[in-house]
Formats: sequence, C-alpha cells, structure tokens
Amino acid sequence: MRKAMKVRLDPTAEQKQLLAKQFGCARFWWNRSLGLQYKTRSTQGRWLKRTELNAMLPQLKKELPWLKTDCYSQVLQATSKHLEQALKNWFEGRAKKPRFKAKSNKQSISFPQNVLVISNHRSAFPSVLKRRGVAAQIKVPKVGLIDAKFTKEIEGIIKTVTISVTPSGKYYASIGLDLGDKEVKQSTDGAITGIDLGLKDYVTCHNGTDSYSVKHPKWLKRHERNLRYQQKQLSRRKKGSSRRNKARLLVARVHEKLSNARQDFLHKLSRKITALSQVVVVENLNIKGMVKKRCDPAEVPSAPERAPRHRKLSKAIAQSGWGMFLNFLDYKLKHKGGVLVEIDRFFPSSKLCSNCGHKYQELELSEREWTCSACMKKHSRDENAAKNIRVEGMRILGLGHSPRGDDVRLGTCSEQLSVKRVPTESLS
Repeated sequence: MRKAMKVRLDPTAEQKQLLAKQFGCARFWWNRSLGLQYKTRSTQGRWLKRTELNAMLPQLKKELPWLKTDCYSQVLQATSKHLEQALKNWFEGRAKKPRFKAKSNKQSISFPQNVLVISNHRSAFPSVLKRRGVAAQIKVPKVGLIDAKFTKEIEGIIKTVTISVTPSGKYYASIGLDLGDKEVKQSTDGAITGIDLGLKDYVTCHNGTDSYSVKHPKWLKRHERNLRYQQKQLSRRKKGSSRRNKARLLVARVHEKLSNARQDFLHKLSRKITALSQVVVVENLNIKGMVKKRCDPAEVPSAPERAPRHRKLSKAIAQSGWGMFLNFLDYKLKHKGGVLVEIDRFFPSSKLCSNCGHKYQELELSEREWTCSACMKKHSRDENAAKNIRVEGMRILGLGHSPRGDDVRLGTCSEQLSVKRVPTESLS
C-alpha cells in the first residue's frame, strides 16, 4: 500500500541555487527528450522507449559536462520515466498532449532513492510536537541537508521524494511511502450517504435519516478584486524588469492563496463525510462538458436554442473543484475500507419524486423547490436529488431498489465493489 505526505522546506540561498541547477537540468532533458520523441514519430513512425532515451545520457553528459556536475544522475532518469508516463496518459485519453516546460512555471525534480530524513529532536516526531510541526532535515544528493517541518510521523519506507518550487517561491517535498503489504478490505457494511453537488450549496447529503448541506465558500469571489488589481499592475510592468518580477510574485501569491483555501475546504469536507459514511454515492458528472461555454447544436437537434445551458455558470463550475473533491473522497474511502459509487450521469435524480417515484419532466434549472403532482409532497431540489442518488447507489450494490421500481441487481461481493470510482476527468 502506498501513501504520500507533503512537507514545507526552508532551503538556504546557496541550496536554492543548487536546486535551481537541478531544476534546469531536468527541464532541459524533458524538453530535449520530448523534441526527440516528436521528431522520431514524424520520421520513423514510432515513439522512443525510456531505455533508448536513458542510453543517450552518457554521451550527452560528455558534450555538456554541467549535466553531470550540477544534477544527480537519477533525476534525469526519473524525468525520462515521467515523460513516458505523460505520453501514455495522452494515448489513453487521461491527459492532454505533453508540452515543453518553461522556467517561469512550477518546477519539480524526483529522487528515486538516497534521500534521508533526519530528526533534530532527541525523540523522533514526538506526539506533543505534532501540532506545531517537528523540526527535521532532509538529506538530498548534491544539495545537502535542507531544513523541513513535519506535522505527522513518517509511516513505512521512503521510496521517492519529489522536490518542487511554486511560482511564488515556496519549496515543498512530497514523500512517497511504502506501507508494505497492509491491505484494507473493502466493505459496504455501514452508513450509506448520497451526495448532490451544487453551486449554491456545495454538497447536499442524505444518509437515510438526516439531510444536511454545506454552503459554497466561493473562493474566487473573495479574491477576485485583489486578483484583478494585481494582474492589472503586472500588465503595466516592463518585461524583464525587477518590478515586473515583483508584480508576478504578488499575482502568484493570490492564486496560491485561492488554491490553498479550496484544498483546505475540500480536505476537511471529504474527511467529515468519510468519517460518517462507509459508502458514498455520487453522480458521474461530465465536468468538462459543463465547463464548455458552447455546445454543438448537432448534439442537441431537438432544442438547439438551449445548447449553451451552462454558459454563465462555466466560471463557477471550473472554480468549484468537483473533480478534486471526488478524488479526495475516493482515496479517503479506500484507506478506511469504504466504497465510492458513481451512478449514471443521465439518471434523473432531481426530477424523480423520492417519495413515490413520479418523474417531473418540466423541471427547470431555476426551480429550487417543486411539488409532486402524484403524491403532493413538496421537495427541495437538492435534498430530493441526494435521496434519489443514495437509493440508486444502493440499487447498484444490490442493497435496495430504485424509485422507478427497477429490479435489484444482485451479485457477489467482488461484483458489487467493482463499481467503485475510477478517477475520470477532473478540474483542480
């Protein structure tokens, strides 16, 4: 079982220069390798293997001695591995086409081995210091001991350490840990929660007895005015000047603050939901399609005038981070042995009456409440959707029936747990 933890680094000025050299070498090798891949594809009709790229490194180091003196050898080999994975993700439709890297973007390098964590306290990672953070050092090849602050103990064996620097100038280390053969058996015995995602209320949850909702924090709206001002100042600075670099850092800090606020909220919310639930049921949303401003009228021949349905909501949907939230739910449930179930995106969760199963065909997006014409029960749109999503998830697992009266699909435990979520498109 694998796990990762992220810690903040505090390198000295000299260590920053040494890291910058390794960032530059890794970036140079990535761009050169990617160019070779595209050239080989156009001339020979094939892609280079990782072993072929690594075989070019010894000769390249003779031509460019700084590749050998400034950079740890396994950093370049890890870069080749990451490029191979990026191309594979592109071929299989999980990511976009790999691009050349620029110096101004986020930089990162990976060390597959020979990285040690040394605690400066006589009792390594004492529990009394967990909240404040434990002062420690990370020993990195060709850099030395870098000060770090840990907020939790290291579990398992260190496998890979990735050091990165954000556009705002902050350094982090992501430590990959191997927990051994510790496997958690998945089970559906426990509370089942249905979740409906939204823009007014971020989530509306129903666990069979109670319903609750969490308001959308709307991070971008809180920072938008400051971001607009800082971007305007940046656009007025002369390219290459020190004032432009200072303005760029201010813009990067606003973006980083917005990103950190979003991730903090999503981690806390996903932890709260998974702590109270063994099974979580969500909709398989087409987030990429919802973010697009325009739809092809040919895809909606019956009502082309309704094609740009989410045009005014694209920005809000993109900033909500629904895909990131579902990924957080997924791995947190796996760690505790829970299950994340995705129902069909075309399931009419909002239009079905959770009381009698009657379908309200004329429901519009602006209608937040509606009354069932069959049983005269008044519904809150989001709460009703959460109830229907929960029941549909139970039907898929063979634990209940659908509001539409469909037969229950029974199966073995392995067949039932095979519906757990496989991450698809996501926006961060």
